[in-house]
Amino acid sequence: MKIKKGDKIKITVGKDKGKSGVVEKVYKNSNKVLVTGMNLYKRHVKKNEKMPQGGIVEIARPINISKLNLVCPKCAKITRIGFKVEKNKKVRICKKCDSKI
Repeated sequence: MKIKKGDKIKITVGKDKGKSGVVEKVYKNSNKVLVTGMNLYKRHVKKNEKMPQGGIVEIARPINISKLNLVCPKCAKITRIGFKVEKNKKVRICKKCDSKI
């Protein structure tokens, strides 16, 4: 998977289109990522130890990686990700400015 935890991304499709955030968790098997504060849904929660009152809570759901693009830390543009092999290590590069990510 080309996107990793801590990467800055921009959402290109859906109700949060145009918003940007940081990847919190990556789900490799389902090709999804969890972004803080994006793709929020409301969930009704019963009373429990964590929430003594219960009620309606907003929860972030994972987003498919096809619906977002990486933002290059150097040129600050949305970009695709490429790979180069340097000193027997595979390195991610920005396709627009050709810098390491």
